[in-house]
Amino acid sequence: MRRGRGWLVLAAAVTIVPAGCKKQVVPDAGVWGMVDGAPITSAEVDKFYRTQLNPDAPQPSQDEALSLKLNVLDELINNHILLEKAKALGLQAADGEVEDKFTEFKSPYTEEEFQRQIKVRGYTVDDLKNDIRQQLSIQKVINHEVVAKIAVTDQDVSDFYNQNHAQFNVTETQYRIAQIVVTPHKDPGLRNRKNDDATTDPEARRKIAALDQQLTNGADFAQVAMDYSEDPASAGSGGDLGYVPESSLNQSDPALKKAVMSLKPGQISGVLALRDSYRILKLVSREAPGQRELSDPTVQQSIRDNIRNRKEQLLRAAYLAVARNNAKITNYLAQQVVESAGKLPVVVPAKAADGTFAPPAK
Repeated sequence: MRRGRGWLVLAAAVTIVPAGCKKQVVPDAGVWGMVDGAPITSAEVDKFYRTQLNPDAPQPSQDEALSLKLNVLDELINNHILLEKAKALGLQAADGEVEDKFTEFKSPYTEEEFQRQIKVRGYTVDDLKNDIRQQLSIQKVINHEVVAKIAVTDQDVSDFYNQNHAQFNVTETQYRIAQIVVTPHKDPGLRNRKNDDATTDPEARRKIAALDQQLTNGADFAQVAMDYSEDPASAGSGGDLGYVPESSLNQSDPALKKAVMSLKPGQISGVLALRDSYRILKLVSREAPGQRELSDPTVQQSIRDNIRNRKEQLLRAAYLAVARNNAKITNYLAQQVVESAGKLPVVVPAKAADGTFAPPAK
């Protein structure tokens, strides 16, 4: 149902906090939540909800839509709380930071595709920049209040290794592979930095040959993959597929397996014509079977990353729970869903104290 890495990253971190949030609102069917006296309207929930839909996919069912809107409202509540924290701590994003992030966010799209994405989601450039400002401000709060307090000691690393010794025993040869993929058909889920997508077989053959020539001339494999690869799952990471065990290669296209087995670490294959695509492979490294020792720097780094990520998730959840405890929150939408046995109530405009109305959700 979701689409587009850039939109996903933004949507996962940011929602829209209603403008004029200091107004006193009469709780009616158009107000779906209140946080410390600030209203969150059905229109605000609906606007962000639309950013999470794939415009080329079937519309979700009523139950799916309502469940997602409940999640959106919860994110709106969380974001309001964290943005108030950013204001209190002086951690609000500066204009220059917003502009830099906006440029980075926009870069994978052609201007035409970017405008289409904006239009189909009912957004404006100002909406997007406001979201980015909120995303950066919230991340500053998390970095200051959570990430800065995480410490991973050598003893933590040693304990993790001893408790998970079997995880570091490689039972079969593994190949770390990166790939550049070009397909002869249009992919609605495509997302590379150039937004470049071959749509016919002759076009795909010309494109893969041109990319092969770039690599021969010394172009960086990861950069070419990020710019032109048509694999949505790996293009963003420079084509990196991670470690692939030999047993998985045995189940792949024989031509692909043959190419991988013939490469030495660091080498790049020529163009492979497979059943459904054209590919260029790079063998990043080969890992022989055996126990990986704690003295291995790669093992130590992977353990540190694992511990840090787990601690960050735990502390972030705890920090947000405490922040919610200190806020006055009312979720009217959840109350209405319970009272109506799971049906979305009819939405009427939310009337503010100044007599203005928020537009109803569609």
